[in-house]
Amino acid sequence: MIAIPADPNDPEDFPVSVAGLKRAHMGRRFRVLRHRLGVTQEQFATTYGIPLHSLRQYEIARYMPPPATRAYLKVIEAEPDVVARAVAG
Repeated sequence: MIAIPADPNDPEDFPVSVAGLKRAHMGRRFRVLRHRLGVTQEQFATTYGIPLHSLRQYEIARYMPPPATRAYLKVIEAEPDVVARAVAG
């Protein structure tokens, strides 16, 4: 299902699916949180135990994170310092 059709006057434009739009919104959540915390992708990945390659793929909306990662993101958003301390051991 197409959420945003391609612009017929733009040969480089392409349609965006509903799934693609959802992936883009999820990627934005990761990016916004990282910026709020003032950390790079590498720092975020290391701090929260998320593989850097996966984080990069989520942020560019190539893949939708699995349900467990989406739930984990909610926890990090709510209590980033607590989660960072817990992960650090």
